Amino acid sequence: MTDHPGLTADDEHFAEQFPLSPLDDLMIHQTPDPVRVMWTGDPRAYDRYWMVSHDATGDVVVATGGSFYPNLDRAEAYAIVNVRGRHTAVRSFRPLGADRADLRLGPIAPRIVRGLREWRYVLEPNEWGIAYDLTFTDTTRQVFREPLSNSATGTPPGRRGDVTSGFECFGTVSGWVEADGERITLAPGSIGTRDRHWGTGRGVGGPAMSLGGRLHVGTNGNAFVAYDDWTLWGDRLYYPFGDERKGCAKVLKPTRRLRFEPDTQVFAEGIVDYRFDTGEKAQLHYEKIGQQTAFLRCGMYGGTPGGDIHQGGYDGPAMTEGETFDVTRPETRIGIRGLDEHLCRVTRNDGTSVLGIYQTIDPVAFEACTAGRRGWDFL
Repeated sequence: MTDHPGLTADDEHFAEQFPLSPLDDLMIHQTPDPVRVMWTGDPRAYDRYWMVSHDATGDVVVATGGSFYPNLDRAEAYAIVNVRGRHTAVRSFRPLGADRADLRLGPIAPRIVRGLREWRYVLEPNEWGIAYDLTFTDTTRQVFREPLSNSATGTPPGRRGDVTSGFECFGTVSGWVEADGERITLAPGSIGTRDRHWGTGRGVGGPAMSLGGRLHVGTNGNAFVAYDDWTLWGDRLYYPFGDERKGCAKVLKPTRRLRFEPDTQVFAEGIVDYRFDTGEKAQLHYEKIGQQTAFLRCGMYGGTPGGDIHQGGYDGPAMTEGETFDVTRPETRIGIRGLDEHLCRVTRNDGTSVLGIYQTIDPVAFEACTAGRRGWDFL
């Protein structure tokens, strides 16, 4: 191939070819439109990745995610590392630009190695003192999550509400994490869960863009737990690759009995009874490990602590910011609680015990138990 003087490949020069982008050179089109053109004009349209993982001992929790908002020309990502209660987050923002295959935002640089099989999550060294290089290898079968919406209950009436589709899975995690000068190599047995979701809504733009005044920031009683025979991901059971059970199973409404820290109303322990559409039942006992929680307000779910930046809400020049919290302090946890990923020892009623994640919106879960909401009670 001969070099061509003046040949450039950056957003400034791709702009003169709008609406074309480099992805249009791939054989991936599903509509007559270029890839940059969304199926909807809704400004809340998003495409998102998310991952949470931990080492086999429970000393390290990593949470990371990123979102593209094509109709807003915005991109964002966050990385959270909690090492024994030292909770550090880095967030980066930039205009989305032409190349939607470029996932890098500042020092946050994930890469899709093999679709539906392997991701590499990289956080490069930065002024907040955390970094990682993690290989996530999928171990459970992904099943497409059909989009659900009801126009009869939309806002205004007749408009579809939040719509989400995508897939989820569990996997093994290898590599290393650095925090405050300490490098921790993840031992065998380190695992994680990840998802890829896309659609409209789900808190995009914060209160200013929320339809009907309802700001959706996540769920308030999900769990992400991987046993050898099945894995629990919120409202579904997923199975290992090659398992003779087809597809996935549905998790019916669980019954929760929860205990909270008295001074913060943050989740501490729970016993949850599950029923599945296969006819099976299971009881899981969740016991939080120290203060090994990823507080996702630091990932823009519900607005960042202090800055109050919501997902999709930043509309300025490229920027990277971050902060460190000592979450062993109750007053700190009160200040950043919200959509929280609690690392727990999870024991099944057959005696099998693993590490997993219990996700609550704190203190909404406490309030649900106080109100006697169906399926919610105190332990």
